[in-house]
Formats: sequence, structure tokens, C-alpha cells
Amino acid sequence: MDKRVLLIGHEKSFMVNAIAKGLEKEGYAVICAEPSQVAINAIEDRPKIYVLYLGEMSKEGSQLFTYIREAIDTERFDLHLIGNREELDLALAIIGKEKVQETYLRPLDVKILAEKLDTLVDYSAVDDSLRKKILIIDDDGAMLRMMKTWLSVKYHVYMASSGKIALSFLAQTPVDLILLDYEMPVMSGPDVLKEIRENDKLKDLPVIFLTAKDDKESVMKVVNLKPEKYLLKSMPKEKLIGSIDDYFAIAEYKK
Repeated sequence: MDKRVLLIGHEKSFMVNAIAKGLEKEGYAVICAEPSQVAINAIEDRPKIYVLYLGEMSKEGSQLFTYIREAIDTERFDLHLIGNREELDLALAIIGKEKVQETYLRPLDVKILAEKLDTLVDYSAVDDSLRKKILIIDDDGAMLRMMKTWLSVKYHVYMASSGKIALSFLAQTPVDLILLDYEMPVMSGPDVLKEIRENDKLKDLPVIFLTAKDDKESVMKVVNLKPEKYLLKSMPKEKLIGSIDDYFAIAEYKK
């Protein structure tokens, strides 16, 4: 990914111009577009990083959010939103939290935005063959998509909506880590992990539970199946991803 950014917002806005100048100082080529589908589509060879400034947008912005919600699935760009809490809540409600890479509250420190974008650019340069592979198993489609959005910056991410689908996938495709939901219909997370541990080819696969269940009884039920960690879905994004990063760092160190 090159260091180009599509900055969406009213070009006469003081803040939009300040963000553009700040990103340019950090080495980014900034392409500006008015907040409309027509203006965005008029730009050829669009960057893969979109920054949408929500301030000073009219209520008609919901039409733009609807367009972005659909376009992000086909054009595969990373979306960053800047706004106050009310603006962000409205945008997330229409676009979907699971499709947004980062949100930033106004007033914005452009250096923080640039640091986040630098992470995207740096990891995009990593050889695909060196990226760790993660399989996420969860019956919640929104959770699957959100985790894929967050983790795809650094990792190859695969998704399975049931234990049966996951086991069929694992029989054909090796992965480095599994993130496993606890409560799923038909085949629960513990049931899936039990199948993995009883399979000679899969038994040593590292598995981290990623769940909403935090009671001691649920944790103790799976201790003998030896999951690597037990993470809660309610964890802040940075802490959750940091825990996964830490797992790989420690595993690499132990080698």
C-alpha cells in the first residue's frame, strides 16, 4: 500500500485543510474529495486508505454512509472516521462498526492519525508468505467481519460461521492460530476444541477463546483442553489485538 490517502470532507472546511496539511507533513499524498458518491467516483485510481471527516456534514450524509457501506466490500479500502461522538455514532450505525478500521474523536491530533496509517502502510509491505494465518470461528457475522477488519492489517484472516465449517476448512488449510467463540449453536466452542484436540493432525493447533462468557465455570470447563488464552469480546480493540500480537511474539521467542 502506497502512502496515499483519500480525504473526504468539504474542501472549504478549515479542519479538512488542516488534516490534509498535517498528513502531507507526515509524508502522505492527500487526495481530497467532497462528501458525495459522485465526487468520490470521479477520482480514478483511488487510494486504499479513506479518511472521512464528519464535521460540517449535513443530515444528507447518511446517503454517503450507505454508499461507503456497500463500496467498502467491493473496493477493499481501510476506512477511518473523524468526528464528535454523535457524528461517529450515526456513521457507525449506518456503515457498520465492523467495517471501520479506526475512529477518532475531534479535536484530532493529526500525528496520531498518521501513526495509525503508518501501521497500515508498514504491514502492507510485509511479504504475504510471512504473515501469520488466523481462523476466526463465530456464528455472529458482524463479529467475524469486525475482527477480520481489525486483524487483516497484520495477518491473513479466515472466517468460519460454525464448528463444522471450521473443521472442514482446517482439514485442507493450515493456520497458525484459531480464535474460537464459546457459545455457538449445534457445535459449541468447547465441542470444537475437543474435536481439534482429538485429531492427530490438528491436536497441537493453538486456540484462543474469544467470547462474551466470563464466568469461572465456563473457564474451568475448558482448562483441560488447553486453550492458549481466554479473551473477552468486550475488551477494547487495542488490548484485544495486543493480546494476539503478544501470543505470536511469545511463541516466536520460545522457538
